[in-house]
Amino acid sequence: MISYLKGSLEAKNIDSIVVEVGGVGYKVFMSRNSMDKIGELGEVVKVHTYMRVREDDISLYGFCSNEELKMFEQLISVSGVGAKSALTILSNITPSKFALAIISGDVGALKSLPGIGAKSAQRMILELKDKMKTEEAIQSADVITQYIPENNNARDAVEALQVLGYARKDIDIALSKIDTNSLSVEDIIKQGLKYLGR
Repeated sequence: MISYLKGSLEAKNIDSIVVEVGGVGYKVFMSRNSMDKIGELGEVVKVHTYMRVREDDISLYGFCSNEELKMFEQLISVSGVGAKSALTILSNITPSKFALAIISGDVGALKSLPGIGAKSAQRMILELKDKMKTEEAIQSADVITQYIPENNNARDAVEALQVLGYARKDIDIALSKIDTNSLSVEDIIKQGLKYLGR
């Protein structure tokens, strides 16, 4: 699997870029948000990638940050959400706002995304919350929690970061470095993502 590409940005198309690495041009599909951040033609860029292999297709999907990659992986794990749909969602909502919508059961926020109806939004909330609970149960069997959330905002942020696919032990370490008492849930998530992305 290709974890990331680092090379010259050779082209920007409507839904993809071309990165030249060692004389080979890689076509990488991206969200609009990532394409806006990636840089200018001719610059050396680093793109986190997800490689999808099917019988009739091998495609690369690229992201400017680890949190976007994690969100993409979570989205395509939901039944009925394909890679192209996941990129469309990433183009219209940040990982922190998406995670908040999931943990708060905000169907309205998800329905406002292109291609997402009420049923799709409810399925997304249900499947990602169930996945989060299953992973937490597995991890709690052998992980000593290092961080105890001190308030509701911190507890919600822990859940939101789990929705984005981060392990509880890594979240604990990240949030133990943040003063969560004076921050909103979204700000705690954003700061947590900075530590988790390192």
